[in-house]
Amino acid sequence: MVRTHARSPSPSRDTDESPTLKRIKSSHNSISPLTESQVSADPTPYFANELLSPHNIHRLNQEYAASQPFKYCKVEKLFQDDLLKGVKDECLSELRFTQKETDIYKVNQTGDLASLSYLTESQLGLLPNLLILRDALYSPKFRSFLQAVTGCGPLSGSKQDMSVNTYTKGCHLLNHDDVIGTRRVSYILYMPLPNYQGWQPEWGGALELYPVQIGPDGVPEPETIPSKCVPPSWNQFIFFEVQPGKSFHSVEEVVVGEGEDGRQRLSISGWFHAAQPGEEGYDANEKWGEYKSSREQLASTSTDFKPYPEDEDTPLPSAPLSASHISFLSEFLNPVYLQPRIMSSLSKRFVEESSLELHSFLSEPLATKLAHGLAANDIRDDLGPNRTRRIPAHTAGTSVSVSVSPSSSSSSSAIPSVEIPWDLKGPPHKRRYCTLAPIPSGGKHESVVPRSAHTSPDAIVRCLQNELFPSPAFRAWLAIVSSVVPLRWDVEARRFRPGLDYTLATSEENEARLDVVLGLTPEVGGGVGGEKGEGVRETEKRKGKRQGEEKVVGGWQSGEWGGWECYMAPHEEEDDPAVYRSGSSGKKQKSEASPTPAPAPPLQASSKGDGKGAQTNGNGSASGTNGTHKRSDSQGSAKAAVETDGSEVSDEEDEDGTLLAVQPGFNRLLLVLRDEKVMRFVKYVSAAAEGSRWDVCAEYEIGMIEENEDEEGATKAL
Repeated sequence: MVRTHARSPSPSRDTDESPTLKRIKSSHNSISPLTESQVSADPTPYFANELLSPHNIHRLNQEYAASQPFKYCKVEKLFQDDLLKGVKDECLSELRFTQKETDIYKVNQTGDLASLSYLTESQLGLLPNLLILRDALYSPKFRSFLQAVTGCGPLSGSKQDMSVNTYTKGCHLLNHDDVIGTRRVSYILYMPLPNYQGWQPEWGGALELYPVQIGPDGVPEPETIPSKCVPPSWNQFIFFEVQPGKSFHSVEEVVVGEGEDGRQRLSISGWFHAAQPGEEGYDANEKWGEYKSSREQLASTSTDFKPYPEDEDTPLPSAPLSASHISFLSEFLNPVYLQPRIMSSLSKRFVEESSLELHSFLSEPLATKLAHGLAANDIRDDLGPNRTRRIPAHTAGTSVSVSVSPSSSSSSSAIPSVEIPWDLKGPPHKRRYCTLAPIPSGGKHESVVPRSAHTSPDAIVRCLQNELFPSPAFRAWLAIVSSVVPLRWDVEARRFRPGLDYTLATSEENEARLDVVLGLTPEVGGGVGGEKGEGVRETEKRKGKRQGEEKVVGGWQSGEWGGWECYMAPHEEEDDPAVYRSGSSGKKQKSEASPTPAPAPPLQASSKGDGKGAQTNGNGSASGTNGTHKRSDSQGSAKAAVETDGSEVSDEEDEDGTLLAVQPGFNRLLLVLRDEKVMRFVKYVSAAAEGSRWDVCAEYEIGMIEENEDEEGATKAL
C-alpha cells in the first residue's frame, strides 16, 4: 500500500532545505546584516515605540486576561514601519513560496526561517531586514514580553519555528488548536498586500476564534461557529498560549486574487516553544494539558451503527433479489441496476477493484426533481452562483438562517418564512456540514406515493436517508453487488456549503467498512446529469478553430471548487510529530497540492494507474491500487513511478499515499470497500463553488459469507 505523510493541523515547514531563496544574485548592493547577538542584546529600536514599556505590558496583560473566546492578545503595531516594509520587499523578491494543500489547509509557504542561520554571507546579504525581525522576535527581551503578557512560563530562544506564508485566492486553514510537541505560544504578524490599502473584511482571510463546549465524551470541543473574527491589518501581531481543548482557531478563505491590486494575505507566523534542555526554565517532567490535541482526536473515529430487524434473513450475495425487493427498489433505482446481468457484472468489477462509481443511479423522476430542487434551494438560501456574499454567513442554509432570495425585488418583510430542515453538524476540528434535522417527536410525517411527488427536494432526500439506505431491499442489493454482507448501518444526508464546510481525515482502526455515497450535487443551472451532464460544470476555451485542441475544464470537475471524496493510505507515524512534510520529502517541485480528481466512466470502477479516480498531489504519480481493501493476501503496493527532475522514483520514495479521489457529481453512487486505518475525508468546499455539495452518505459494518459443505452458508464478521 502506498505510504503517506503525517497530516499537520497547520502548514508544515520544510526543515530539510534552505529557507527557499529564489536565487543568489552575483551582484547585490545590500547593507551588512547585523549579527544575531547585536539584535538580541537590544531589539527595542526595531519594535514600535513604547511596545516593551511596563505600562503597555500591563495594559496588554489586562486585555489578554479579559479576552474571549479564549485568551489572546492583539498588538496593532509591532515593528517600526520601515523595517516591516523592508521585510515585505525581501519576502516577495528573494524567497520562494511552495503551494501546499492537505485536507486541512491550502497555503503558499517558505521553508523554516530558523535555517537562515545556515546561509552563506552572500545569501544573508539578501535578507538583512528579515534577519533583524527574526532575531528580534526570539530575543530574550521579547520572550520576556510574551511571558509577562500571557503568563506562559519560560520560552526557548534556541528552538525557533517560523515561516512566511501568503494566502492567495482559495487559500484557507481549517479548525485546529496548534497543539504539537513543545509549542507554547502561537503568533502571526500580518503584512497584507497591497500595504498602502487597508485589507477589507469581505476579502476573507480573517482569523476565526472558537468558543468551546463539553462534547458527548466529556472532552471540550469547539462550537460550530466562531465567536470572534479578526481581519488582517498591516503590522498587526496576534498571539495566544497554545492550549489543548481551548485554543481552537481557523483562517477564513481568501476570496480575492493577486490580479486585483496584487492582493494577498502575506504574513509571518510560527510558535515559541517551551524551554529546551540546557535552557533556563527547562522542566523535563512538565506535562501540558489534560486533553488530547485536535490532531490526536483525529486519529480515529467511531460510528454509531444501527442493527437490521432481527426477523430479517441475512442476504446471500449469491441469492437473487426477491420480487418484493425489486418492487421496493424500482421506485428509487434506475431499472438498469436491477437487471441480474448488470448486477453480476458490477459484482465482478467490485471484487477486482474494491470501488465502483455508478452514474445515473436514481430513477429519472427522482433525479429530475432533485436536480432542479436542490439547485433552487441554494438560490433560496443565498448560496448559489449569484449570492450576495462570496463567503456566506455560518448559519446560511440552516434552520436558524433568514432566507431571502437575492433575485427578489420585494422587501424581506413581504417574503414568507421558509422552514429549512438542515442543521449544522460539528465539531469543526473534525467536520462541519449540514444534516437533515430529525422530525420532532409527534411531528407530522408526510407519506407520499410515489416519492417523486414530494413538493420539497428535502423530503425526497429524507426518503433516501430514512427509507432506501437502511432498507432490507437495499441491503440485499448491496450484498449482491459488493459480495459482502452489511451487518449494521449508519446513514446521513449531508450538505456542504461553499466557503464553509468539509470533513477532516479520520479512519477506522480495527475493521473494514463498506462506504456508499450517493452524490447529489446538481450541475450549476439545475441540470439532471447523465451522458451530457455529469453533475459538473464544464467550460471550454479554444485558441483558434483547429479541432482537437486542449479542453480546459473548470468547476467541480477540475477540482478548483474542492469537495472531492478522498481516501488516503494510513500514516506510519515515523516522523517527529513536531516536523511535517508536504509532498515528496526531499524532492524539488513547484507545487504540492492535494489530489485533483478526474471523472470515472459510467458503470466502471476507477482503472489502475490511469489517472482516473486516483491521482496524486500534482507530482505525477498514481497509486498502484484504486480500491482501498483487497480480499486476497496481496495487499502490497504496486510500483508507482513518478517523474522528478528527470528520474524515476519508486513507491518507496513517493509518499503521497492517495488511493482514491472522486469529484462531486449528480446522481452517482460511489461504493468503496475501505480497509482498516485508511483515512477518508471530503475536501473543503471553496467559496468559488457556485452551489452546495450534496450527498447521502452511508457506512456499513460488514461480514463475509463462508460456504460450508453441509450448510447453505454462515455469516461472520470480518
